[in-house]
Amino acid sequence: MFLKKILPGLALVAALLASHATRAEEKATTAKRCTVMAFNVENLFDLDAVSLYDNFPVTGTGAERWTPEKLAAKLSRLAAVLKASENGRGPDVLILDELEADHTPATTITPEAFVAAHRDRNYRDILKGELTHEQSGAPIEAWLMKALEDEGLTGYKVVLGDVLDLSKEAIRCAILTRLPIKSTRQHHVEEARTMVEAELEFGGESLFVFANHWKSGAGSAQTEPIRIQNAGVARTRLDEILKADPKANIIFGGDLNSHYNHKQRYPYMPKTGIQDVLGSQGDAGKLASGAADLYNLWFDVEPAERKSDEYQGEWGTLMHLVISRGLADGNGVDYVGGSFGAIILPGLNAHAYPVVPWRLSNYGPGAGVSDHFPVKAAFVLRTESGASPLTRPEIAPALGLPAFPAELDRSKLHDAKTLPTSSPEQIAKGIGELFLLEGICNGGTKPSITIGETRYPVYVPDPKLLQAVKAIKKGEAVKWVGRLSFYKGHLEFAIVSPDWIKAR
Repeated sequence: MFLKKILPGLALVAALLASHATRAEEKATTAKRCTVMAFNVENLFDLDAVSLYDNFPVTGTGAERWTPEKLAAKLSRLAAVLKASENGRGPDVLILDELEADHTPATTITPEAFVAAHRDRNYRDILKGELTHEQSGAPIEAWLMKALEDEGLTGYKVVLGDVLDLSKEAIRCAILTRLPIKSTRQHHVEEARTMVEAELEFGGESLFVFANHWKSGAGSAQTEPIRIQNAGVARTRLDEILKADPKANIIFGGDLNSHYNHKQRYPYMPKTGIQDVLGSQGDAGKLASGAADLYNLWFDVEPAERKSDEYQGEWGTLMHLVISRGLADGNGVDYVGGSFGAIILPGLNAHAYPVVPWRLSNYGPGAGVSDHFPVKAAFVLRTESGASPLTRPEIAPALGLPAFPAELDRSKLHDAKTLPTSSPEQIAKGIGELFLLEGICNGGTKPSITIGETRYPVYVPDPKLLQAVKAIKKGEAVKWVGRLSFYKGHLEFAIVSPDWIKAR
């Protein structure tokens, strides 16, 4: 009798709890959400036949010349990378590096006007035929916005970085956003691209987004003072914002040409721009207590997965999204814990084996996307207060992660003997891939190898490894591994690991 009386009550309580849980789930899934991506698109150039880069020819008849067809293919691949996020919709905010500056401003046109003028034709079709004078002179941001519209990536507005000296500045930063723009600012820095600031509106709150591309030469102590200056300009502006509102929502992103663990990785640098001046760090406790006001989202990723770029056989983390305390305090706009990471798509923006960035190649029909993986994070507008999304301990290893396995699966590598009979398209796709090099060492001060009837230069960036290669006798049969590249009009191989010249 007792059970008969209590069971209906228990059922009612269970139903109420289930209803509450369902409503909570609905709140979580329907909460206002946005995604932010930082992407160095590596030399996205227009078609005005002006280039400040010697290794990026835009005139002549060489195999590496930039053409309308190559631009169309690159735009298509970029769009495919973006569409891999948010069920094909792409990020809501896009921090971009390496858009070419417009070196023929007399023929410039706004992206909006360019898209409107060509709404009846797909960008691929336009770039197949003869271009008008206006099309050839259109800036790259116009072509980019046209391609994104045609690919279904709609609703963006663009904020471009200033170019102060067209004779010296080849590329610039930009911010593309679907969020409403409240205001913009430009911050000029030494020997680097102008920093772009956009105050956006998300869920009734201000969201400050910064696009950066600091001075290159990450491992160089000689160039670190310039990055320190770049960081100082940024820090001054961040202090202004945080003084006005200590809980301001700030996303500081782009290619900082610095690693999240720069100080640990390069102990010979007494002071670093990213950590000592900007204040990037990974201790969530310091962020919560107010001892720090920035948090680098690389610390919200397992150390083995911290990788956005590869250089001379080591992984790097040059691409960043750094957030302020206001985006990790459990209130208002907040970072979604665990949502940060690199976008790695083997066969699209990464080689299949080993999985490293598939950088742009202009050989033949062209191939590849960028020498950097983009990084992305999600943010949500909380309707109720909650805990901080940051839970990982601060771990900053001192060594760079090896990008290539010590024991390569040689069955997955290409054979360099096939290159003389390969098509331009096959060679273009092979650039950046690892090849088996079975041939004769030619000796001398400039290493090279003869495979079959073809002689290939060999580039060895590491001085110790270079001496080991030079010590191999002329005429000796060797079995090496090398990465195919196209440099100054010819194919060559790079050797970046001692394992690649070991006898097999």
